[in-house]
Amino acid sequence: MRTHITSPATPLTAVRNLGILAHVDAGKTTVTERILYATGTTHKRGEVHDGTTVTDFDPQERDRGITIFAAAVSCAWDGCRINLIDTPGHVDFADEVERSLRVLDGAVAVFDAVAGVEPQSESVWRQADRHGVPRIAFVNKLDRAGADLDRAVASIRERLHPAPLVVQLPIGAEDAFTGVVDLVRMRALTWGDASGTAVEGAVPEELREEAVRRRRMLAEAVAGLHPGALEEFCGQDTLSAGTLTAALRDLTRTGDGVVVLAGSAYRNRGIEPLLDAVVACLPSPLDVPAVRGVHAGAEQERAADPQAPFSGLVFKVNAGATGRLAHVRVYSGTLEKGDTVREQGSGRGERVARILRVMADRHVPLDRAVAGDIVALVGVKSARAGSTLCDPGAPLLLEPPTVAEPVVSVAVEARRATDTGPLAAALARLVEEDPSLVVRTDAETGQTVLSGMGELHLEVAVEKVRREGGPEVTVGRPRVACRETVVAGVTGFGYRHVKQDGGAGQFAHVVLDVEPLGPEVGATGFEFRSAVVGGSVPQEYVRAVEAGCRDALAEGPLDGHPVTGLRVTLTDGSTHVKDSSDTAFRTAGRLGLRAALRACATAVLEPVAEVTVTVPEDAVGTVLGDLAARRGRVGGSETRRGATVLTATVPLAELFGYATRLRSRTQGRGTFTARPTGYAPAPRPDTAPAPTR
Repeated sequence: MRTHITSPATPLTAVRNLGILAHVDAGKTTVTERILYATGTTHKRGEVHDGTTVTDFDPQERDRGITIFAAAVSCAWDGCRINLIDTPGHVDFADEVERSLRVLDGAVAVFDAVAGVEPQSESVWRQADRHGVPRIAFVNKLDRAGADLDRAVASIRERLHPAPLVVQLPIGAEDAFTGVVDLVRMRALTWGDASGTAVEGAVPEELREEAVRRRRMLAEAVAGLHPGALEEFCGQDTLSAGTLTAALRDLTRTGDGVVVLAGSAYRNRGIEPLLDAVVACLPSPLDVPAVRGVHAGAEQERAADPQAPFSGLVFKVNAGATGRLAHVRVYSGTLEKGDTVREQGSGRGERVARILRVMADRHVPLDRAVAGDIVALVGVKSARAGSTLCDPGAPLLLEPPTVAEPVVSVAVEARRATDTGPLAAALARLVEEDPSLVVRTDAETGQTVLSGMGELHLEVAVEKVRREGGPEVTVGRPRVACRETVVAGVTGFGYRHVKQDGGAGQFAHVVLDVEPLGPEVGATGFEFRSAVVGGSVPQEYVRAVEAGCRDALAEGPLDGHPVTGLRVTLTDGSTHVKDSSDTAFRTAGRLGLRAALRACATAVLEPVAEVTVTVPEDAVGTVLGDLAARRGRVGGSETRRGATVLTATVPLAELFGYATRLRSRTQGRGTFTARPTGYAPAPRPDTAPAPTR
């Protein structure tokens, strides 16, 4: 019988920091719930469809039936403390996964036994690859119609390219799935009820031949990857259970192999063997490389040692019932309640008021946290996601999690003018909790623009403002900030400004040349020159003419957009001995250039972005057609590890909604980034194509 508790002073070798990764609806949260139940952390099995799960505690998560926010819990199994983070499976919340993976030592990747590898399975797997996080795989939902472990494993091998090491053979299929054969020990584990406790026995006679065959396949695969196992296999033509177990642990921790287990989390079958594999195969904080940081321009290394100077990384910030919480992975040292830590980004010292062990939305007070812990801190007000906290006497800056550039934007405004301030405060809190959200004010339109990773991401963010007592919000599509430019100019355009109103008069005469700034339409900027000879316009008035021309750039002759991409040359003019002044020449410059622009051939420019689209090879044709429909110009393509990377220039207005469209066209496997690059001619209303949906 395994113990479900650990000493408060759990040795580092007995700590596992792991995440649960999966495509949405693969059963990831149900796996987490069954782990909590099996470890005695909870005494009732939470269900996603009932809204009773521990980790999906946010009202929006329960309403939508999906994980939106990464949630941390702690439990214990076989003498080990497991700090577990249940991560979102929807692509819009991939940044939550990214921040979690930054602080984890291992992961369990959950796959649907019917669907196998799904689009977001690939995405989270690649994220784990980038962070070098060792994984084991759990093929879930073996009780479903159409479930096939072999097919699921084949998809893992073909699409994710690991070396899958299957350590179990299912007993029964689909609704008749009742257990597994442990191929390492050659014992049968069966579940007769929903308690989750397996009954161990001999391998059923009808499965013995197949079990022997599969164990040999496992031994051969392990021997081909592990030198120590190969030596034993060559000498004895088999591998002992002890050698297999040790080799599987080594291969998992080096990333050379992925242990594959099977079960049905909903029916509570296969969870205990999964926990055994977590303890046996996934690394402790001592088994992963020491954290590296920078101080005074020099790289430093901090070992996972409770006696070393304290250092930790904040990977999540949120408002809890106990106040503002900073979720921290402690990499080195010991932190006690009341200690002062340094927030390295700002250089501020902060007193730690409380240290909490996190249980989703519940918390257990602690006196201290040590290297390897994942805890929440109260009182560290300057901390943000990505902040380094360290001993003030031993500064260190850790590399923060990367934050993806937002790809979707909406305009938000308070319904009542008096709520503008509260809305700004609410949006600031959102950005503080979720760095993948960006809030900015458009300098030209005056709109407040909220940007994020997808339409669902923004929908959840706006709903969060409403639910947390914020003002009523109106959400709209941002207006694209266009420009106007000169396509073909004019020369010798004269303008005379004369004003007589009974008092001092105004007189100014200017002659202007107007031309495009560059050879290609789309150049930006403004250049003013003086080619006046003979002093027909005194120098002090030349400066006034330039100021007036700049005034005229605020509004173009076509649609009233700002004007850019032109050069104006003052070639001649005349003055009046009494009525000429700076004011008169500034007015002449403004009105003269406006009149000259009406005589020029002009065009509207729209902002464009360089888009990089990564898609599976089988979706390239569809994506190219969609880019063409969005007036995109493809500049090139290349193949990278089974995917095609397209680069194109696309009008920014056509990118609204593109994230959702791309995912739909590629079954969620396509991703893109966009970088504004300038302006290009926009079609006039009578020639514009139909808008893309």
